[in-house]
Amino acid sequence: MEDDGSSSIRRMSSRTRKVASKMAAALASADNRTQAALARLDALENDNAGFEIADANNDDDEASLDEEDQFYIQKKQSKGTKRKTRQAKALEARRAPRTFLELLHEANLESLPPHVPSYWKAAVGPPSSTSRRHFCTVCGFSSNYTCVRCDSFLQNSTSSHCNKCTILPL
Repeated sequence: MEDDGSSSIRRMSSRTRKVASKMAAALASADNRTQAALARLDALENDNAGFEIADANNDDDEASLDEEDQFYIQKKQSKGTKRKTRQAKALEARRAPRTFLELLHEANLESLPPHVPSYWKAAVGPPSSTSRRHFCTVCGFSSNYTCVRCDSFLQNSTSSHCNKCTILPL
C-alpha cells in the first residue's frame, strides 16, 4: 500500500471541467484575462456610481457618436416609453444613486464659515510630542510594560509562560 504522507506529488482530480469554447479562448492568454478583469471592474464601478458626469469640453472625435447613431438611439428610446413630466424627471433625478463626491458638492461645504468643521477641512493633528502609551489588552489599564510576542499584560504573560516580556517606559 502507498503511504499517504510520503508522496510529494500532488494528486490531481479526475473530475473533468466543462468550459464553454468562448470562455476557454478568453482564458487562453494572460492579456485576455487581464482585459476581462478590467472590464468587470469598470462595470462594477459604473454600477456603483450610478451616473457618470460627461465632460462637455472633451473634443475626442473617436469617442463621439455620429449623428446617425444619435438619431437611432433617440428613436429607440422614444419607442415604448411614456413622455415624462417635469415633476417625474425631477423626482427621478432626486432618487438616482449619487457618488460621495456628488454629495459633497451638493452640500456646498465651501460656503460654510472657517470655524465649522467639514470633510474638506478635517485634518490629522501634528504628531504627539510625548511617547506612545501602552494599555493592557485584557483590562484596559495603562501600563509601562508590554509583551513583545503577544502585546499583553505582564501577569497574563507569566501565567501563559511567555518569557519575552520587556519593560518599556511610559
